[in-house]
Amino acid sequence: MISTPEQLADFTTRLDTHKVIGLDTEADSLHSYYEKVCLVQVCSPDGYFLVDPLAEGLDLSAFYASLTPHTLIIHGADYDLRLLGRHPAFDAIDIFDTSIAARFLGLEQIGYAALVQKFFDVTLCKASQRADWGRRPLPPRMEEYALNDVRYLLPLAEILENQLKELGRWEWYGQSRDAMVQSAREPRERDLENAWRVNGSSKLAPREAAVLRALWHWRDAEASAWDRPTFHVISNDRMIDAACAAVAGQKFEVHRMPPPRYARMKEALRAALDLPESEWPVFERERKARPSGAACRLFEKLREKRDTVARELALDPSLIASRLTLMSVAQQNCARLLPWQRDLLEVDLL
Repeated sequence: MISTPEQLADFTTRLDTHKVIGLDTEADSLHSYYEKVCLVQVCSPDGYFLVDPLAEGLDLSAFYASLTPHTLIIHGADYDLRLLGRHPAFDAIDIFDTSIAARFLGLEQIGYAALVQKFFDVTLCKASQRADWGRRPLPPRMEEYALNDVRYLLPLAEILENQLKELGRWEWYGQSRDAMVQSAREPRERDLENAWRVNGSSKLAPREAAVLRALWHWRDAEASAWDRPTFHVISNDRMIDAACAAVAGQKFEVHRMPPPRYARMKEALRAALDLPESEWPVFERERKARPSGAACRLFEKLREKRDTVARELALDPSLIASRLTLMSVAQQNCARLLPWQRDLLEVDLL
């Protein structure tokens, strides 16, 4: 485990001698409100290493900056890039995503463990998949799990790259990989005005929705102060039940909630119940314009073309284009397609 400035400086210098390195991260989204990188796993021709971002006094800025000139092998890179991209020093863009590569080979199972099983006949243990990576010290079983996440990345990437080139799909992969990297670099804004509209909320009456909205903001504040995921405070389903019970004047049982937190919950309920009707939220059903007959006919033509090509190439049809994308193209929005997708669908000929 690399956990001191001296170790990290020496490690970063040694990494500079290698163009291609494997990378993975572990975060604590299931255990904290403020998600953070808890572990960075790295593999190179020198071996397999763990970097501890939580180590006291360890500044990873120089390490993250040093990754930019490398080709980073990452499986399912979107999440890792968004997580690492929060650090201003991280600016790597040369990514080989083994998950995307596997899709372009037409493999049905593209998870990392499945690929390791297929190409190396090794069964990886998944026991630490949902573990608390913020705990210290990490037990040996969790360290071994983390190391296994990068142990096979370099040989796996070599196999997938060779097969993509043999099939003539390297350029297709590259275009899709570039689109993923660009998307991962774009910030995502949290919509606080509508974040409370959880699954099932649209079935509520307006006053019930007003109470749910108040409970959502109460829960968010509690989770933030406690630094725990919101479901540790109360689940979405229980929150909806509480809103309905409050409006109906029924008692709502809450188990194992600390008295101060329960008191703040009741205060939020009372304030929401006192809101005038003019302040209740309204669920506006967005009415989308029905596609024209010509667009529907073109959609069917595109879908048939996509499915035929997918069968011939033994690819998942959704990789070539989703139904939503096909309808968008049928309505004259071809910007959603990458060049390789336009070529396969012969969009320019329609």
